[in-house]
Amino acid sequence: MSVRGRERRSSCAAGPRGYRLPERPLAGRGARLGRRARLRGSRTDHARGHRRAWRRRGGPDAHMARFHRRRPSPDPEAAGRGRRPIRRRGRAGVLPVNPPAVLAVDGGGSKVDAALVAEDGTLVGAVRIRNTGHDGPHSYSYLDGVAVTVEAVCREAGTDPDRRPVARLGTYCLSGADLPADDRRILRWVAKHGWTEDDVLRNDTFAILRAGTDRTWGVGVVCGYGTNCSAVAPDGRTFRFPAIGDISGDWGGGSDIGRLALWYAARAEDGRGDETELVQLVPSHFDLKRPRQVMEAIHLGRMDVDRLAELPPVVFRAAADDAVARSILDRQADEIVAMAGTAIRRLRMTALDVPVVLGGGIFHNDFAPFFDRIEEGLRRIAQDVRVTVLSAPPVAGAALLGLDRMGASEAPKARLRAGLTHERLARTLSVAMRED
Repeated sequence: MSVRGRERRSSCAAGPRGYRLPERPLAGRGARLGRRARLRGSRTDHARGHRRAWRRRGGPDAHMARFHRRRPSPDPEAAGRGRRPIRRRGRAGVLPVNPPAVLAVDGGGSKVDAALVAEDGTLVGAVRIRNTGHDGPHSYSYLDGVAVTVEAVCREAGTDPDRRPVARLGTYCLSGADLPADDRRILRWVAKHGWTEDDVLRNDTFAILRAGTDRTWGVGVVCGYGTNCSAVAPDGRTFRFPAIGDISGDWGGGSDIGRLALWYAARAEDGRGDETELVQLVPSHFDLKRPRQVMEAIHLGRMDVDRLAELPPVVFRAAADDAVARSILDRQADEIVAMAGTAIRRLRMTALDVPVVLGGGIFHNDFAPFFDRIEEGLRRIAQDVRVTVLSAPPVAGAALLGLDRMGASEAPKARLRAGLTHERLARTLSVAMRED
């Protein structure tokens, strides 16, 4: 029979058990197969639908993890056909009229800083809280401190912490965001609280870099409890290390310096190692007399092993006249050169005047040979490198990343830098501790 003579079929497709279903409901259930899709959609239609969906939601930047929630609609019709408006957590019927533009959070092991920033760069609130939930490298226990800090910064800004959202964009620069699996887990935890409409997660090294330079590219090195490094090229390419610990080839930071100081002190005491002032300085820091007593206190559980991270200032004091202490700091400087130099080479920035920003507690000292060794090592890799020690709080870098993402001009960024200082955070730290 010719096509023209064929009997017209019903606009239905065969369903299970011979039932016939109308096309339009099938099109609604056939995700991304097109508006007039039949039960058996073609592969071409399916691929086109996926491409359209990708263009609609946009791809995330390579160096960040994102979680975006669709904004709530005032009525079901505005939410789209067949969709319910999203309901925010918090007090029923209470939404902020003009929430701050950015909620910036920086932290990890020892402290957590948070700031609320308006779109014009005005600092709405800022809080620093000491974090006691550190259980060693790659632990998520510090997230409880993040929640406490966000609630505290809302109260400091004069807003209800139960109200959602507290800001339009959240930038979280956290020390535990080392692997993609970490990013996904932390973002799910952040999204559960619903603090902001759009969440961006980065490692804390990116906050160090952004806080220490007006450029959007360079190398950031953090050396506090542990050591990590990340880099951004002028064209946006990024590089970072997993920084899990010794299992990922890392060494450095307060924990490793303290362990090595006790190791040298113990060997000097029993005669296996060279003589060093650390034999007296290490135990006296813990009000003990011999390195063996420090070892026994840790082994028997009378002292937490994490307290060894308190020893770097002791090592820096001894390094001026003690060869063993100096060798510990030389090893730390060489590790920093290895990490930052590798990042520079991987992003092909050896011919540029690349800024290298050093942040973290280990750099809070005035031992010039330590910094000279770092700079000399980096200049052998990139001749025009510019090494600086971070003076601003890293949370300022997290806030600047948020303003960058919102397309802010230089004036709001300068206003933010002027208002968000260590002195400002120290003032709120004392208030937060008294309230606790």
